[in-house]
Amino acid sequence: MSAFTLELTPAHHELIRRTHAFAEDVIRPAAAKYDAAEECPWEIVDRAAQEGFYNALFYADLISDPTGLSLPLFLEEMFWGCAGIGLTVVLPALALSALNQAGTPEQLARWAPEMFGESGDIKLAALAVSEPQGGSDVANLQTRARKEGDEWVLDGEKIWIGNGGIADVTIVNAVVDPELGTKGQAMFVVPKDTPGMEQVRRLRKLGHRASHTAELRFEDCRIPSEHLLGGEDKLEHKLEKARRGEGKPAALGTFEQTRPMVAAMALGVARASFEYACSYAREREAFGSPIIDNQGVSFPLADLAADIDAARLLTWRASWMAANGVPFQAGEGSMSKLKASEVAVRAAEQAVQTCGGWGYVDDLPVEKWYRDAKLYTIFEGTSEIQRMVIGRTLNDPEATDTPLHHHLPGDRGGVSRKFGHGSLARARAGGALMNLAKKAPDSVLRLGGKLASPGT
Repeated sequence: MSAFTLELTPAHHELIRRTHAFAEDVIRPAAAKYDAAEECPWEIVDRAAQEGFYNALFYADLISDPTGLSLPLFLEEMFWGCAGIGLTVVLPALALSALNQAGTPEQLARWAPEMFGESGDIKLAALAVSEPQGGSDVANLQTRARKEGDEWVLDGEKIWIGNGGIADVTIVNAVVDPELGTKGQAMFVVPKDTPGMEQVRRLRKLGHRASHTAELRFEDCRIPSEHLLGGEDKLEHKLEKARRGEGKPAALGTFEQTRPMVAAMALGVARASFEYACSYAREREAFGSPIIDNQGVSFPLADLAADIDAARLLTWRASWMAANGVPFQAGEGSMSKLKASEVAVRAAEQAVQTCGGWGYVDDLPVEKWYRDAKLYTIFEGTSEIQRMVIGRTLNDPEATDTPLHHHLPGDRGGVSRKFGHGSLARARAGGALMNLAKKAPDSVLRLGGKLASPGT
């Protein structure tokens, strides 16, 4: 298991450099065009494939980084460029995460390539969970899946589905046993043009307009039995555990992985807004000096500087926990999304306010970021849902009686336990050395002082 560290490797820095260059040189110049047209940025996705940012192995490599940092670093830079285009580029990764969590190795090998395609033959993927009547309430899903012979039959509606209706592969969450609630659900692969799956309408959105979002209907939609993720035996085993009161919902593992991912996306929008506001405030003069000299401008930006970094650290911690299989005992994944999404909205609003009238028109990009930012407090679980997840842990003494770091894995024994920094042995040795120092000459004291200096 990798230790949680804030030290970035040379590979991390190279990933940041490559992604930022792509975001700055390719995405940002095209952002306004695709936002106004509300079109899927096929050309940009193809460019991403050429740069190695759009394939299953790339995302698998990011997810497998034991430090947990590669994925949030990449996402922050990509969404710094444009949230709508960024979402189109990474949406298949959300579906890939569900496939990886619930599917077999054979299913992963079969369907992962179909989620991305390659340059010149781009493919898309979608994850269909939310429904019109339920939204973030996965316990209220109405889409049903029933077994008939060698087929599964899906019936129901899904809404707010990124790439919905145009995806080559759609991962669908459906109820197989209504009596078991969230534990009676499963996930299925539905290929494009499967009879019985149709796009009801494309949704017109406040922001993220370069990302295709749609409402889907499943009516007598028949798929082969092997399209059940995990297979029949695994499903039966899971349902049996659920009937004994064990196990967890099919979608829960996916949400645990994706909430820190969404937090990193929100950080990209927050940082873009914050950086622009600071730059504008340094250059804009009023009453004889730059407006950043006024506390009414600089103090809100100072709060944002601290809050963006705090949200980033929460995101990095949750990403490290997800990468290393450390359980989220206090809703740490939800904490990261809650704080990152809400600081994104505040940062974008402050950017508009800082730019005044110019921030309210589309001459500047801040009005677009303001529209884009709001999504993060809604999708992948609203802010209210995140607070519910965190709040439910407050009744658990194991999660609340001691700080989180008391529960994090580490060296529970060995030499470092007895002789590491802060140990009783070192404390006693230090006391003995201090007593000896009373009798030592000045030259020895100077040498001892250098050796004992913190950081030596």
